[in-house]
Amino acid sequence: MAVCRTEVFGPVVGVQRYSDVGAAFASANDSRYGLQAGIFTADLALGLEAAHRLHYGGVCVNEVPTFRADQMPYGGIKDSGNTKEGPAWAVREMTEERMVVIQR
Repeated sequence: MAVCRTEVFGPVVGVQRYSDVGAAFASANDSRYGLQAGIFTADLALGLEAAHRLHYGGVCVNEVPTFRADQMPYGGIKDSGNTKEGPAWAVREMTEERMVVIQR
């Protein structure tokens, strides 16, 4: 489905059945975008596997993928966004790193 491969900002849900969780992860990763992903499961090991295998800026286990806390880094990878947000990232964004060499 096109809505599963594009970045849709709206109330849209695409539902697809999988008999193999690896195929589900591969399908989720088959996108140019990677802001956030979510998985709902009673199996914590599967949730942690999703966190490792899904190529997204954030992976939420048993939480909607719009979760955000201002003190945490937030942002996407691939074609989802061009930076991260949050206090530490804001400091880096407002800081210009420079090398200064002084010979006396």
